[in-house]
Amino acid sequence: MPGTAPQQTDTEGVDGGVGLTALLVAAARAIETHRHDSLAQDVYAEHFVRAARACADWPVRIEQVPDGDNNPLWGRFARYFGLRTRVLDDFLLQAVGTSVRQVVLLGAGLDTRAFRLDWPSDVVVFEIDRAGVLAFKQQVLTGLSAAPRVKRVPVPVDLRADWVTALTTAGFDPAAPSVWLAEGLLFYLPGPAEAYLIDTVDRLTTAGSALAFEAKLEKDLLAYRDSPVYTATREQIGIDLLHLFDTGPRPDSAGALTAKGWSTSMHTPFEFTRRHGSGPLPEPNDALEGNRWVFAHKPRL
Repeated sequence: MPGTAPQQTDTEGVDGGVGLTALLVAAARAIETHRHDSLAQDVYAEHFVRAARACADWPVRIEQVPDGDNNPLWGRFARYFGLRTRVLDDFLLQAVGTSVRQVVLLGAGLDTRAFRLDWPSDVVVFEIDRAGVLAFKQQVLTGLSAAPRVKRVPVPVDLRADWVTALTTAGFDPAAPSVWLAEGLLFYLPGPAEAYLIDTVDRLTTAGSALAFEAKLEKDLLAYRDSPVYTATREQIGIDLLHLFDTGPRPDSAGALTAKGWSTSMHTPFEFTRRHGSGPLPEPNDALEGNRWVFAHKPRL
């Protein structure tokens, strides 16, 4: 178990807007880690929360929440993030169980998979995110004397800039199979930016590669504005997710990949709740109703 992280570190990049949502997910992973029926373990997550002024009073254990699992934010929503972490962990590890040795995390945020998963020793993990986010993460991990289990290559670049050049300059090889992850990212992007990103992943991948991403299918996101999840997130920690999400029309990214020859499958989170026996189930006025997890594979020649 890591030691104590330095407190009140510089939070440039994670102290507001979309950056703050990385801390929300970290807090959820911390809560999941300490559960007796935990689906995913991230011993670093609580240290990110404690190192940032913006969330100094957020819980990192469910026992710190007065209404516990009945709390829509720290109960149901946090369990959703815990389940998502587990499912995407499994996806990545399955991909590198074949010939894939390059992992690309798009909008990596406070992802610590390079530090906590049991990777093959020759895997390389590329983490793309804004410089401020990666610097905050590195500061906390350095304070813990944390060491990645495989080669980890931070790529400090905004996804709205020329991240392709930054990634290839950092050593990514488009001619070798790769696995990509866009976790909790696409619905913050305008539709054309999502379409460009998906098309770019297709161009940068060869046969045997894979991609997982999260999508939202709602025709009108604002229809769920008063849902328990969004209301609790606004009122308890001041994050208005619907203000951060892009509310324009969404592209059919799964369909676009299928048209390019990928095999794709789309799932509700609730399918994995039932599979693992833990996680959120449908409820009325459900902000998670339109969430989908998409898994795509580029067939081998």
